[in-house]
Amino acid sequence: MNKRIKEITKRIKERSSKSRSEYIALMTSSKNASVTRGDLACGNLAHAFAACADDEKMSLSGTTKANLAIITAYNDMLSAHKTYEYYPEALRNSARKYGAVAQVASGVPAMCDGVTQGQLGM
Repeated sequence: MNKRIKEITKRIKERSSKSRSEYIALMTSSKNASVTRGDLACGNLAHAFAACADDEKMSLSGTTKANLAIITAYNDMLSAHKTYEYYPEALRNSARKYGAVAQVASGVPAMCDGVTQGQLGM
């Protein structure tokens, strides 16, 4: 690996060690946490389940199946993103193999998008 990249990576690791440790502890503890969808309002549940297949709706109506959020920067306007078009479906298929549901929950601007670079008209 490039020496400069190694240095930068080391600084990032050092700078984020406390928050990274807290994050890892939270993720570790959440493995054993129960699903709390029963605490959500019916309207929230309806929106979350609406686009799901019938079997996924049944899975999510209980309290034992995980519902994984997919966050993506994919968009049709950037040719470099084309390879990522089918990632959500691949992630959904993998989730199903483990008895979970996965849904695209949000999109974010891509770093090569003019919006993130302050260019007008993008």
